[in-house]
Amino acid sequence: MRRYELMLLLRPDLEDDKLQAAVEKVTRAIVNGGGSLSKVSPWGKRRLAYPIHHLREASYFLIHFDIEPGAVREIERGMLISEEILRHLVTVLEDRGPAPEEPEPAVPERSDEARAEDGTTEASEDASGEMDEVSEPDEPAAAEEPEPAAEREVAGEPEATKEPEPAASES
Repeated sequence: MRRYELMLLLRPDLEDDKLQAAVEKVTRAIVNGGGSLSKVSPWGKRRLAYPIHHLREASYFLIHFDIEPGAVREIERGMLISEEILRHLVTVLEDRGPAPEEPEPAVPERSDEARAEDGTTEASEDASGEMDEVSEPDEPAAAEEPEPAAEREVAGEPEATKEPEPAASES
């Protein structure tokens, strides 16, 4: 089972009894799906960041519950059909099941020989738990050279390569 958090935004023009009925409908769907409720918190009416269906306010409810991951889709489908619910968001708070196996790293570790060829060493943890320092390569990386002036274009035309004109001599 996983613990989920559900934020509901309900129409602000609903009366209190219809508001509670809409929340009860969602909580009933959670329980019928095999879940258990942890907390239902009414947050009251709040102003929306942007209009939703030409409404500027909504009644907010926060629901914490535990349920199997496969049942969440059915609960969300029911909320999408409901006209009282403007928006909803279901987020996973924590996984309460068995710990998943750790996947293999996507990038294989480089061997000492490969690092020696590059002239770099990586930080590693020794038996005492302290980190070794990272050493820099002996040769600095070559900086990119700028393009020759003849290959650069200015306003769609190649830059002209002119020979300098001889200076006028005073004789």
